[in-house]
Amino acid sequence: MSQADERRAARLAAVQALYQMEISGEGAEEVGEQFIAHRFAELSEAGMATPDEAFFTAILEGVPAHQVEIDRAIASALSQNWKLERVDSILRAVLRCGVFELVARRDVPAKVVIDEYVAVAGAFFGGDEPGFVNAALDTLARRKRAKEFGLPVPDDEIEF
Repeated sequence: MSQADERRAARLAAVQALYQMEISGEGAEEVGEQFIAHRFAELSEAGMATPDEAFFTAILEGVPAHQVEIDRAIASALSQNWKLERVDSILRAVLRCGVFELVARRDVPAKVVIDEYVAVAGAFFGGDEPGFVNAALDTLARRKRAKEFGLPVPDDEIEF
């Protein structure tokens, strides 16, 4: 499997793990260990792409560590009528992972991050949600990675 396939699988697993953490109240370390020990092995046995373990762990540990900043960034990209709490919990996990990767993983081009998380949203939803993810992450990418879009760098460009 290629690195792109392994990272794609890691992103999907990270979204699932964050969702599980939100629902169960378990921590990143505990949920991460469960995924690596059981789910990753099941994928491998089924001949599917095995997630990049280091990439998965970086997202899974990074999102909770920076959740306040991530949630503020997401809230700033939502329309005034929408609050982050109103967003579906899986969709929140997708957005949180995407924002973390935009800010903390400068080694991955912004357009790749957006495309990957739009695809992850499409794996869970068949309606307007992938478009919503695209719009939110594109807005944030233009703020957080302005240089990649040929835009002036704003004062609020943050890094973890």
